[in-house]
Amino acid sequence: MKKDAISHGQPEMERVGPHKGKGHRERLRKKFLASGLSGFHDYEVIELLLTLATPRKDCKDAAKASLKRFKTLQGVLEASPAALCEVPGIGPKNLLGIKLIKAVADRYLEKRLIHKDPLNNSKELFDYLYHGIREKRRECFTVLFLDAKNRVLATEILFEGTLTASSVYPREVILAALNHHAAALIFAHNHPSGDPDPSPEDISITRQLIFACRAIGITVHEHLIIGDSRYFSFADQGYIARMNRDFDIQNK
Repeated sequence: MKKDAISHGQPEMERVGPHKGKGHRERLRKKFLASGLSGFHDYEVIELLLTLATPRKDCKDAAKASLKRFKTLQGVLEASPAALCEVPGIGPKNLLGIKLIKAVADRYLEKRLIHKDPLNNSKELFDYLYHGIREKRRECFTVLFLDAKNRVLATEILFEGTLTASSVYPREVILAALNHHAAALIFAHNHPSGDPDPSPEDISITRQLIFACRAIGITVHEHLIIGDSRYFSFADQGYIARMNRDFDIQNK
Protein backbone atom coordinates (compact mmCIF):
# COMPACT_ATOMS: atom_id res chain seq x y z
CA MET A 1 0.00 0.00 0.00
CA LYS A 2 2.76 2.44 0.94
CA LYS A 3 4.78 1.65 -2.15
CA ASP A 4 1.73 2.17 -4.37
CA ALA A 5 0.96 5.50 -2.72
CA ILE A 6 4.52 6.73 -3.21
CA SER A 7 4.57 5.60 -6.82
CA HIS A 8 1.62 7.89 -7.53
CA GLY A 9 3.21 10.82 -5.74
CA GLN A 10 0.49 10.97 -3.01
CA PRO A 11 0.72 10.45 0.75
CA GLU A 12 -0.88 7.25 1.94
CA MET A 13 -3.55 9.05 4.02
CA GLU A 14 -4.84 11.01 1.02
CA ARG A 15 -5.46 7.81 -0.90
CA VAL A 16 -7.03 5.83 1.94
CA GLY A 17 -9.28 8.61 3.31
CA PRO A 18 -11.26 9.30 0.11
CA HIS A 19 -11.58 5.57 -0.56
CA LYS A 20 -13.18 5.05 2.83
CA GLY A 21 -15.40 8.08 2.29
CA LYS A 22 -16.51 6.75 -1.06
CA GLY A 23 -17.42 3.39 0.46
CA HIS A 24 -19.42 5.05 3.23
CA ARG A 25 -21.31 7.25 0.76
CA GLU A 26 -22.08 4.23 -1.38
CA ARG A 27 -23.54 2.43 1.64
CA LEU A 28 -25.74 5.44 2.39
CA ARG A 29 -26.96 5.56 -1.19
CA LYS A 30 -27.71 1.85 -1.32
CA LYS A 31 -29.52 2.10 2.02
CA PHE A 32 -31.68 4.93 0.67
CA LEU A 33 -32.46 3.19 -2.62
CA ALA A 34 -33.41 0.01 -0.75
CA SER A 35 -35.73 1.50 1.86
CA GLY A 36 -35.97 5.28 1.44
CA LEU A 37 -35.24 7.36 4.53
CA SER A 38 -36.57 4.69 6.89
CA GLY A 39 -33.89 4.01 9.46
CA PHE A 40 -31.86 7.12 8.61
CA HIS A 41 -30.78 9.45 11.38
CA ASP A 42 -31.30 13.14 10.58
CA TYR A 43 -27.54 13.70 10.37
CA GLU A 44 -27.31 10.90 7.78
CA VAL A 45 -29.93 12.66 5.64
CA ILE A 46 -27.86 15.85 5.78
CA GLU A 47 -24.69 13.89 5.11
CA LEU A 48 -26.23 12.32 2.02
CA LEU A 49 -27.27 15.75 0.74
CA LEU A 50 -23.79 17.16 1.30
CA THR A 51 -22.19 14.33 -0.67
CA LEU A 52 -24.11 15.34 -3.81
CA ALA A 53 -21.63 18.17 -4.38
CA THR A 54 -18.68 16.71 -2.43
CA PRO A 55 -17.21 13.87 -4.49
CA ARG A 56 -14.35 12.79 -2.20
CA LYS A 57 -14.66 14.34 1.25
CA ASP A 58 -16.19 12.61 4.29
CA CYS A 59 -19.24 14.73 5.26
CA LYS A 60 -20.34 13.00 8.47
CA ASP A 61 -18.72 15.49 10.88
CA ALA A 62 -20.07 18.47 8.94
CA ALA A 63 -23.55 16.94 8.94
CA LYS A 64 -23.47 16.40 12.71
CA ALA A 65 -22.11 19.92 13.28
CA SER A 66 -24.91 21.47 11.21
CA LEU A 67 -27.55 19.54 13.13
CA LYS A 68 -26.01 20.60 16.43
CA ARG A 69 -26.10 24.25 15.40
CA PHE A 70 -29.55 24.39 13.80
CA LYS A 71 -31.16 21.85 16.18
CA THR A 72 -33.41 20.04 13.68
CA LEU A 73 -33.37 18.73 10.13
CA GLN A 74 -35.92 21.41 9.23
CA GLY A 75 -33.66 24.03 10.77
CA VAL A 76 -30.75 22.93 8.58
CA LEU A 77 -32.90 22.97 5.44
CA GLU A 78 -34.20 26.46 6.26
CA ALA A 79 -30.82 27.93 7.24
CA SER A 80 -29.42 30.64 4.98
CA PRO A 81 -26.41 29.84 2.78
CA ALA A 82 -24.31 32.28 4.82
CA ALA A 83 -25.23 30.55 8.10
CA LEU A 84 -24.55 27.09 6.65
CA CYS A 85 -21.12 28.22 5.45
CA GLU A 86 -20.22 29.03 9.06
CA VAL A 87 -20.41 25.32 9.89
CA PRO A 88 -16.98 23.62 9.67
CA GLY A 89 -16.86 21.40 6.59
CA ILE A 90 -19.67 23.19 4.71
CA GLY A 91 -18.91 25.71 2.01
CA PRO A 92 -20.57 27.46 -0.94
CA LYS A 93 -20.17 24.40 -3.18
CA ASN A 94 -21.29 21.48 -1.04
CA LEU A 95 -24.35 23.18 0.43
CA LEU A 96 -25.93 22.79 -3.02
CA GLY A 97 -27.67 19.54 -2.07
CA ILE A 98 -29.26 21.05 1.04
CA LYS A 99 -30.65 24.12 -0.72
CA LEU A 100 -31.65 22.17 -3.83
CA ILE A 101 -33.73 19.56 -1.99
CA LYS A 102 -35.62 22.28 -0.08
CA ALA A 103 -36.40 24.19 -3.29
CA VAL A 104 -37.48 21.02 -5.11
CA ALA A 105 -39.73 19.96 -2.21
CA ASP A 106 -41.39 23.40 -2.11
CA ARG A 107 -42.08 23.34 -5.83
CA TYR A 108 -43.33 19.73 -5.75
CA LEU A 109 -45.85 20.45 -3.00
CA GLU A 110 -46.99 23.64 -4.70
CA LYS A 111 -47.51 21.88 -8.04
CA ARG A 112 -49.53 19.15 -6.33
CA LEU A 113 -51.86 21.85 -5.00
CA ILE A 114 -52.26 24.00 -8.12
CA HIS A 115 -55.63 23.46 -9.86
CA LYS A 116 -56.90 21.30 -6.99
CA ASP A 117 -59.62 22.13 -4.48
CA PRO A 118 -57.83 22.75 -1.17
CA LEU A 119 -61.14 22.50 0.67
CA ASN A 120 -61.19 18.82 -0.32
CA ASN A 121 -57.43 18.33 0.10
CA SER A 122 -56.82 19.75 3.55
CA LYS A 123 -53.97 17.32 4.26
CA GLU A 124 -52.09 18.38 1.14
CA LEU A 125 -52.86 22.01 1.91
CA PHE A 126 -51.49 21.75 5.44
CA ASP A 127 -48.43 19.78 4.26
CA TYR A 128 -47.63 22.47 1.72
CA LEU A 129 -48.13 25.35 4.13
CA TYR A 130 -46.29 23.65 6.98
CA HIS A 131 -43.31 22.76 4.83
CA GLY A 132 -43.23 26.15 3.19
CA ILE A 133 -43.45 28.56 6.11
CA ARG A 134 -43.27 26.74 9.47
CA GLU A 135 -39.49 27.03 9.93
CA LYS A 136 -39.16 30.65 8.85
CA ARG A 137 -37.84 32.79 11.67
CA ARG A 138 -40.12 35.68 10.75
CA GLU A 139 -43.88 35.61 10.37
CA CYS A 140 -44.91 35.20 6.74
CA PHE A 141 -48.42 35.94 5.55
CA THR A 142 -49.33 33.68 2.63
CA VAL A 143 -52.39 33.92 0.38
CA LEU A 144 -53.82 31.12 -1.74
CA PHE A 145 -55.80 32.49 -4.67
CA LEU A 146 -58.74 30.32 -5.78
CA ASP A 147 -60.97 30.33 -8.85
CA ALA A 148 -64.77 30.08 -8.82
CA LYS A 149 -64.51 26.29 -8.40
CA ASN A 150 -62.16 26.70 -5.42
CA ARG A 151 -59.16 25.41 -7.35
CA VAL A 152 -55.81 26.96 -6.48
CA LEU A 153 -54.59 29.44 -9.06
CA ALA A 154 -51.43 30.52 -7.23
CA THR A 155 -49.86 31.06 -3.83
CA GLU A 156 -47.92 34.11 -2.75
CA ILE A 157 -46.24 35.43 0.38
CA LEU A 158 -47.51 39.01 0.61
CA PHE A 159 -46.13 40.19 3.94
CA GLU A 160 -43.18 39.29 6.19
CA GLY A 161 -42.32 40.33 9.71
CA THR A 162 -44.37 40.77 12.87
CA LEU A 163 -47.98 40.83 11.74
CA THR A 164 -50.08 43.64 13.14
CA ALA A 165 -53.14 45.46 11.94
CA SER A 166 -50.80 48.10 10.49
CA SER A 167 -48.49 45.69 8.64
CA VAL A 168 -51.05 43.64 6.67
CA TYR A 169 -52.79 45.87 4.19
CA PRO A 170 -56.23 44.77 2.93
CA ARG A 171 -55.73 47.03 -0.09
CA GLU A 172 -52.69 45.00 -1.21
CA VAL A 173 -54.52 41.72 -0.62
CA ILE A 174 -57.41 42.93 -2.76
CA LEU A 175 -55.07 44.14 -5.50
CA ALA A 176 -53.26 40.77 -5.58
CA ALA A 177 -56.60 38.92 -5.70
CA LEU A 178 -57.78 41.03 -8.64
CA ASN A 179 -54.48 40.50 -10.46
CA HIS A 180 -54.93 36.73 -10.11
CA HIS A 181 -58.63 36.95 -11.07
CA ALA A 182 -59.41 35.14 -7.81
CA ALA A 183 -62.94 34.43 -6.64
CA ALA A 184 -61.92 33.26 -3.18
CA LEU A 185 -58.94 33.31 -0.86
CA ILE A 186 -57.29 31.28 1.88
CA PHE A 187 -54.92 33.02 4.28
CA ALA A 188 -52.14 31.42 6.28
CA HIS A 189 -49.27 32.59 8.40
CA ASN A 190 -46.76 31.00 10.74
CA HIS A 191 -45.98 31.55 14.40
CA PRO A 192 -42.20 31.04 14.82
CA SER A 193 -42.81 30.38 18.53
CA GLY A 194 -44.54 27.12 17.55
CA ASP A 195 -47.79 28.01 19.32
CA PRO A 196 -50.57 28.39 16.72
CA ASP A 197 -53.15 30.01 19.02
CA PRO A 198 -54.32 33.32 17.51
CA SER A 199 -53.37 36.65 19.03
CA PRO A 200 -55.87 39.55 19.24
CA GLU A 201 -54.00 41.04 16.27
CA ASP A 202 -54.54 37.84 14.26
CA ILE A 203 -58.27 37.99 14.91
CA SER A 204 -58.42 41.69 14.06
CA ILE A 205 -56.51 41.21 10.79
CA THR A 206 -58.76 38.34 9.77
CA ARG A 207 -61.88 40.38 10.41
CA GLN A 208 -60.56 43.34 8.41
CA LEU A 209 -59.62 41.12 5.48
CA ILE A 210 -62.97 39.32 5.41
CA PHE A 211 -64.86 42.61 5.44
CA ALA A 212 -62.66 44.10 2.71
CA CYS A 213 -62.99 41.01 0.50
CA ARG A 214 -66.75 40.67 1.01
CA ALA A 215 -67.19 44.29 -0.05
CA ILE A 216 -66.00 43.45 -3.56
CA GLY A 217 -67.49 39.95 -3.79
CA ILE A 218 -64.46 37.82 -2.88
CA THR A 219 -64.97 34.95 -0.44
CA VAL A 220 -62.53 34.13 2.34
CA HIS A 221 -62.67 30.42 3.16
CA GLU A 222 -59.97 30.04 5.77
CA HIS A 223 -57.13 31.50 7.77
CA LEU A 224 -54.64 28.93 9.08
CA ILE A 225 -52.01 29.69 11.69
CA ILE A 226 -49.14 27.23 11.36
CA GLY A 227 -47.33 26.21 14.53
CA ASP A 228 -45.04 23.35 15.44
CA SER A 229 -46.65 20.28 13.80
CA ARG A 230 -50.11 21.73 14.46
CA TYR A 231 -52.30 24.56 13.32
CA PHE A 232 -55.24 26.74 14.26
CA SER A 233 -58.12 26.95 11.79
CA PHE A 234 -60.30 30.06 11.90
CA ALA A 235 -62.92 28.18 9.86
CA ASP A 236 -62.98 25.12 12.11
CA GLN A 237 -63.31 27.29 15.21
CA GLY A 238 -66.24 29.23 13.75
CA TYR A 239 -64.50 32.60 13.35
CA ILE A 240 -64.98 32.82 9.59
CA ALA A 241 -68.74 32.17 9.82
CA ARG A 242 -69.20 34.67 12.68
CA MET A 243 -67.24 37.38 10.86
CA ASN A 244 -69.30 36.83 7.73
CA ARG A 245 -72.49 37.15 9.78
CA ASP A 246 -71.18 40.39 11.30
CA PHE A 247 -70.57 41.74 7.80
CA ASP A 248 -74.09 40.83 6.71
CA ILE A 249 -75.60 42.51 9.78
CA GLN A 250 -73.62 45.72 9.23
CA ASN A 251 -74.57 45.86 5.55
CA LYS A 252 -78.30 45.18 5.74
